[in-house]
Amino acid sequence: MTTTVSDFLAQREGAPFSPVYLFCPAKAPGMKGSSFEPFLAEQAVDRLVASAVDPSMKDLAYAAFYADETREEEIVNEAQTLPFLVERRVVLVRGAERYNAESASGALLAYLENPSESTVLILLAARIDRRTKFFKLCGAAGTVVECPELNEREAAQWVRQEAEQRGKRIDSAAVSALVERSGTHLSDLNNALNVVIGYVGDAAAVTATDVQAACADVAEEEVWALTDAIAASEAGGALRALRKLLDLGKQPDELMGIINWLLTSAYAVAAAGNAKPGISPFVARKVAPLAEKLGMEKLRAAFALCTDTHFMLRTTGIDSALSLELLVVKLAAPQPKRRVATP
Repeated sequence: MTTTVSDFLAQREGAPFSPVYLFCPAKAPGMKGSSFEPFLAEQAVDRLVASAVDPSMKDLAYAAFYADETREEEIVNEAQTLPFLVERRVVLVRGAERYNAESASGALLAYLENPSESTVLILLAARIDRRTKFFKLCGAAGTVVECPELNEREAAQWVRQEAEQRGKRIDSAAVSALVERSGTHLSDLNNALNVVIGYVGDAAAVTATDVQAACADVAEEEVWALTDAIAASEAGGALRALRKLLDLGKQPDELMGIINWLLTSAYAVAAAGNAKPGISPFVARKVAPLAEKLGMEKLRAAFALCTDTHFMLRTTGIDSALSLELLVVKLAAPQPKRRVATP
């Protein structure tokens, strides 16, 4: 049996238990690869364990292992052990992608062919090969739960539900700001939500203003000020933002990394054209003016300029702050106007 993690969570309450659960990636629609949201998989595993094990009896009924640290025989012995003073035992195995290799899953494959009815075996795999006997036996013996990455709409819905569970109302603008700033990976969204809820304290509602204030970072704001100044060909503004970053304790190597990241993000936007770039909407919007100013050809030249500057910093005694200032001045230099042919 195969189901999605969203359906699994919706139907978990009161549902009968399968002897085997495999939490794994889902096939990416229209693509050869797969997509996996580990935070959602862990959330579903926690829900399953909580429903299967009485917390007061967890020491007797629950065992957790990592596949790359524990012999299969030990895991199988644990799964075959009869429950004592409890209705069932639960055995969790993380890192189960190891069993994609047939040679590494002999004892477990034998168990999956005849799993214990008094044990719930939970296997968590970040990668899966659907052609293997391991995957097929998991589906035949129990339930395969696919845990795909969420799209923006689904991520927004997850934020609303999480906020409600924590006793907060969150308006649509705040949800959009969180998703735009953090992307759709739930670990990042969860961290941002924790920060915002901590910021609002006892307030019942979360607004977009709260998100902007709670997630603001002085250094981050200066990075965007540097980006905007370069994009607007304002060398003075770029130098002021750079000096503020240096005053905030940013080291030359770190600043080189930041500038490279900005250029890489701008290149992703420029290369995507009218399509959606593979970066967060927040970052894409921030670097769009930089991508428009430089374009593909100038961005390649900018990467070469960064490489030369980094090499100079590492191999010569040149003043690092001066080198970085020269770099941002060159990046912020106005683009020459195209000459218009006269008739």
